[in-house]
Amino acid sequence: MWLSLSRAIVNALATLSTFVLARYLAPSDFGLVALATTMLLIVSTVTELSLTQALIRHKAPEESHFSAAWTLNATRGLLLCLFLAACAYPASVLYKEPRLFGVMLALGFSVLMGGLRNPRLIMLQRALIFWQEFVLSVAQKFTGFVAAVAIAVIFHSYWALVIGTLVSQATNVITSYLVLPFRPRITFRHIREFFSFSAWLTAGQIVTTLNWRFDYLLIGKVLGGTALGYYTVGSNLARTPTAETTSPLTQTIYPSFASIRDDPLRLAAAYQRVQALVTAVALPAGVGVAVVADPLVRLALGEKWAPAIFIIQSLASVYALQTLGSLVDPLGMAKGETRLLFIRHTQMLFIRVPIIFAGLMLYGLQGVIFGRVFTGLLSAFVNMILVRRLIHVTVLQQLSANARALASIAVMAAGVSLASSYLVHTSDRITLVLQLATLVALGAFLYCGSTLLFWILMKRPAGPETEVQRILGKILLKVRPA
Repeated sequence: MWLSLSRAIVNALATLSTFVLARYLAPSDFGLVALATTMLLIVSTVTELSLTQALIRHKAPEESHFSAAWTLNATRGLLLCLFLAACAYPASVLYKEPRLFGVMLALGFSVLMGGLRNPRLIMLQRALIFWQEFVLSVAQKFTGFVAAVAIAVIFHSYWALVIGTLVSQATNVITSYLVLPFRPRITFRHIREFFSFSAWLTAGQIVTTLNWRFDYLLIGKVLGGTALGYYTVGSNLARTPTAETTSPLTQTIYPSFASIRDDPLRLAAAYQRVQALVTAVALPAGVGVAVVADPLVRLALGEKWAPAIFIIQSLASVYALQTLGSLVDPLGMAKGETRLLFIRHTQMLFIRVPIIFAGLMLYGLQGVIFGRVFTGLLSAFVNMILVRRLIHVTVLQQLSANARALASIAVMAAGVSLASSYLVHTSDRITLVLQLATLVALGAFLYCGSTLLFWILMKRPAGPETEVQRILGKILLKVRPA
């Protein structure tokens, strides 16, 4: 419940921030910052130590483990800050964008701040206590939102995106020590112990970041900042519904799986239960945004962002369908199969890069989107095969656990698409609000109604519906005495 509340607030602020900033900034501004952010993510992931995952999996971490983790993170942050500062000018020359120099310097400083975060917070997460995530997430997002919007409204400058990131990072670091006091000391003990777990995991994260970020660098170089701006905003809005609605569930999964990793039957049952629930939540969120993307973008962002509609329509559904196998990462980490995850990431990189590169060269931005749709669906299938290898649950069993959700989402998508075809194309805001509200209400009714109908027709089997019943029952038991 803590995570659900925090994600609801963070999601609302993130969406509102995107809408407001899109009104005051140009697509090229988003493209500029996305280019710098992509470079930052690549170098950050290349040096990622995965210390959080190592501490969660450790049976009894001591204070020296936390101090060692803090020392390693702080050292890494300082080195990355210096590296980004050294690369800022060459990058601005390579992309013929002088503004990139200052942006990379600022984002390098944000990495330095991030390295100072309190690693001891992981003790609360290990114990499945998540109120601190509410405090951290909401405080971080709110301060960043206020700073970014203020700069955008006053100066109409791309620095709104950068300053918002810096303020968010500073808030996160300060709040982490207020939530759980910790006085670190510099020590390099336990380095071998950390690296023995995180080596393959770090390698996998490097490949994953290259896999999902190389297209930003290509688009920025070949098509320019404006096209990259459309691609960035469209991709972010397509990903947000799925990511934000499932985050409260997925954040608890890795420590939960790690706690029962030595009980194969219980782990397999837990995976199937939580995966079905995640997909039942993600599908209506992702596919729902896809089918209402046209009036949503025209209302919230304006006509200048119309090219992003096709991107949202294509990618939002793929993000939702990818949840069919998205929990393979926490499952593999819990079982210690990080090398297997690395192999999976590498295979997808070698498949994805040539397909998206060919699409870009042949069909431009549309080709990139088609390539992402194909490789996204392929990735979901590969993940399900990997799940079968880890816990011996077949692909057919995984799909059958989500059969009602898949059938219900097909009904919802068909009904909303049919209804939207009868709506008049307009730029009037009041009309767009009414159209959007009608489509959202229709989609919710069709999905919930068809899910309930299928569940009753199938004689109420165990699944996401029973999980929701159980959760609501626990909430009512707590509410009634109050």
